[in-house]
Amino acid sequence: MSALQTELETARELARQAGLEVMRMQRGELDIEMKPGDEPVTVADKRASKLIVAGLGAAFPADAIISEELPPAPGSLASRRLWLVDPIDGTKDFIRGEGGYSVMIGLVVAGRPALGVVYQPVPDRMFYATPDGAWVDHAGERRELGVSAVRDVSQLRLVASKSHRSEKLDEVKQALGIANEENVGSVGVKLCLIAAGEKDLYVNPWPKTKPWDTCAPEAILVRAGGRLTDVRGAAMDYTQLGSPHGLVASNGLVHDEIVAKLGPLFP
Repeated sequence: MSALQTELETARELARQAGLEVMRMQRGELDIEMKPGDEPVTVADKRASKLIVAGLGAAFPADAIISEELPPAPGSLASRRLWLVDPIDGTKDFIRGEGGYSVMIGLVVAGRPALGVVYQPVPDRMFYATPDGAWVDHAGERRELGVSAVRDVSQLRLVASKSHRSEKLDEVKQALGIANEENVGSVGVKLCLIAAGEKDLYVNPWPKTKPWDTCAPEAILVRAGGRLTDVRGAAMDYTQLGSPHGLVASNGLVHDEIVAKLGPLFP
């Protein structure tokens, strides 16, 4: 059996169940509340979180689990095996009735993302990865993921935030000489588009990224040949509850050059 195959099958099934449930709820009353940081949360976020956490807990009772919608248990971040769950990544897209959100489930093993599932309910598209590789299931087909071969920085296709787009991003585009930009809600979907070779670069200067935002899509992006770091080039740290220096995700071929060019913008 392939590495983490049982974990992958469980995570895929739970992501699909949660995705179908939130898609059904998207057509009803969402009961929106505001969390600290002026971030919205809906009853659908909470229901999906409960479904996924219960399923993972039943299947892997010895593992630690952290969901965006639940306070982490003491010591969770120090666990060798840690599940990180974002029940709806891109909640603002979800609230607007749009499809740019996803359900994300990732597994950290010994401090690094080892497994990731990013499921988009509306197009019924599922990205996933284990140490054996990265794939996407869509429209009845399964395809292995691989990043683009673009090496010219000015030709990079940028995917950027839809709800949290910062004016700093215009400075980033100017510094890199990039004109091509598309805006997508979910962080997970943005990284998966790079993993699929459809986009090449994501830069997020926002210093509030949490580990459940990046765990699942980082596992997918890395297996597809890409890289994810903070804007200073440091690896994501899954032993703490935040990345204070933003994100840079790329096809890997231009990553060091991007970080160097952006250095003056992020002293």
